[in-house]
Amino acid sequence: MKRWIVRAQNTPLKGAVRTQGDKSIGHRAVILGAIAEGASRVRGLSRGEDNACTRRAFERMGVRIEDSEDGAVVIHGVGLDGLRAADGPIDCGNSGTTMRLLAGLLAGQPFGSTLIGDGSLSRRPMGRVCKPLRSRGAKIDGQFVAEKNDECAPLVIRAMPKDLGLSELEYSSEVASAQVKSALLFSGLYASGATTISEPVLSRDHTERMLSAMGAPIRAMGPAVHFDPEGWDHRLNPLDFTVPADPSSAMFVLVAGALIEGSRVGARGVCINRTRTGALDVLRDMGCATLWSPKGDEGGEPVADLFVSEKSGRLRSGARVGGETAVRAIDEVPALVAAAASVAQVSEFRDLRELRVKESDRIEALAKVLRAFGREVDVLPDGLVFEGGPLRPTWVESQGDHRIAMAAALMALVARAEPAYGSVQGATVIEDTECVATSFPGFVTVLRGLGADIVEEELS
Repeated sequence: MKRWIVRAQNTPLKGAVRTQGDKSIGHRAVILGAIAEGASRVRGLSRGEDNACTRRAFERMGVRIEDSEDGAVVIHGVGLDGLRAADGPIDCGNSGTTMRLLAGLLAGQPFGSTLIGDGSLSRRPMGRVCKPLRSRGAKIDGQFVAEKNDECAPLVIRAMPKDLGLSELEYSSEVASAQVKSALLFSGLYASGATTISEPVLSRDHTERMLSAMGAPIRAMGPAVHFDPEGWDHRLNPLDFTVPADPSSAMFVLVAGALIEGSRVGARGVCINRTRTGALDVLRDMGCATLWSPKGDEGGEPVADLFVSEKSGRLRSGARVGGETAVRAIDEVPALVAAAASVAQVSEFRDLRELRVKESDRIEALAKVLRAFGREVDVLPDGLVFEGGPLRPTWVESQGDHRIAMAAALMALVARAEPAYGSVQGATVIEDTECVATSFPGFVTVLRGLGADIVEEELS
């Protein structure tokens, strides 16, 4: 068990860092590299536990994956039909992306699979993937949980007979979900007909971009995507690219700089795909416009160095998140709540029901953290409304959620009012922080490198 002790910052933060490779892109690089024809070289793959789960899953299914001396991960693809059954259940750990995307890919395989996860993942909804997969002929079942009124892990996927196969699919999703969309596109690689998916608004399009770059006949039309394998040779070209830095992790670094007067902080090589820049728009509207230095493309994804400083402005307005912006900022909401917590304005976060089914119920978790730091908050079915102001050092738990832990650390950097019970000599204590290894294992090192007063303790 680990915990952090964080003290209010008295000096500016300075420096530019490259955060972990984007784990959403990393998952897809491992999955598609595994079924490509030939060896893929992927540089900058996140060393976080989530991407590691996806890597181990394919190694269990006969894919050779090696770490090269230059830091690249070499994935020896076995082709669309080269996977083999794992010798037991595949453990997806805490990674919902691993489980949902694998469910789509494995639905069309001639062998059965069982997908399991840790306690947190086993409570997350899987019906949104299972139901549309079954509608195209997949034989997949989850465990019905009455409390959730949904199917959850373990997911049991039975073998698809070679003479049967998956059928075409036209699916209109009620929620914008890149995981659902990607699972259905991956299942479409093994279907006899076309796959067409539409969403209320466009979710992350990393799967579409990567499939297109690898030679798959895929067409994107706004919030709809169409994949038709007719006439295609069913061969995916191998990958050779560097995974851009994760904008979700970069946002915690940028918000830290935005919160501390006089700071100049940068995040290098960040993915600025339009479906991932909602948080940057919100930060701009709060008064702090991030400075961009474009660095071209990597694997079809636009990349830039991002900076915040006195020149880019200071946080002076509350946050407004909702609608299409909520979709484009879904993983960055905890960082944005931390940015808004000390701004003496009302902030509104809406259209965020998806946050209730993450690693924790992030709406309730964020409300609990805000109250611990001394702010009052109204909890909505789909979000939060609160007025920012002075924060006090306190004691909080991460609830096993990496983004909640990191959001609390940012609030602690500006917590100066009368300490609450549980603080240590005016510092904030954040318990149960080992969960951060799933996405940003170097978080403490990065913040300390920028000048933050944060200490990690390992408890016996």
